[in-house]
Amino acid sequence: MKNTAIKIVAFMIISLCTFAQTADDIFKNHLDATGGKALWDSVSTYSIKQAYQGNSAANYDVELKGSFSEAALYKAKTILKRTFIFGIKGAEGWRKVPLGSSDKITQYETNTLSEKEQENMRRELKENILPFLDYEEKGYIATMVGSETINGAKTTHVELSGKVVKYNLYFDEITGLLTRKKLTLNTGEVITEDYTKYGDSAYGLKFPTESNYLSSIDKRNLKVSTSVIFNDIIAPAFLTR
Repeated sequence: MKNTAIKIVAFMIISLCTFAQTADDIFKNHLDATGGKALWDSVSTYSIKQAYQGNSAANYDVELKGSFSEAALYKAKTILKRTFIFGIKGAEGWRKVPLGSSDKITQYETNTLSEKEQENMRRELKENILPFLDYEEKGYIATMVGSETINGAKTTHVELSGKVVKYNLYFDEITGLLTRKKLTLNTGEVITEDYTKYGDSAYGLKFPTESNYLSSIDKRNLKVSTSVIFNDIIAPAFLTR
């Protein structure tokens, strides 16, 4: 009886400590665990390469290059040896569609992205590296949901709600690292990413290097390998229409 009472009291103390924390506290814990806010604040550009593997011919690669000062993002998706390119810079947004067969020098047809597509890319610019970066400036509201177990680990669940999308973020209660990111788009699609491994970048920031990816649309479980370079020098051609 005495042991049961002690366990109940211990559980109540842990619960009170968890709920005494704010969403900003949880975000800060993640920043501290991955290199510190000062280092994150010093990031001005990034280059990310990702390989999405699902044991099928539909595997694909994604390359991202972002520049905060130029409000510019380059995104290329390569599937079946054909690369589709999307870009924004300032008030401009474009799409480059490959023409002809893949065994010849690729020629591209360039057209303008819709306003909705441009807004999505502007949102993604910073969210590609941290979904909660400058979240208040972008109109998001952060709400503490509670404690949940994800893949056997106790996590703190924070909901980040915006006018267009919603994030459900799950942070490991021991390490402070983001364990799961669930993104709900305005189309109804839900994208879930479980981060299984973090690595140290040359810049000193930790970043997920291995993850599992699932979209509610195609329902394919994909394994993702990621590499990142922070404050990379981005050639102007990547950010030019």
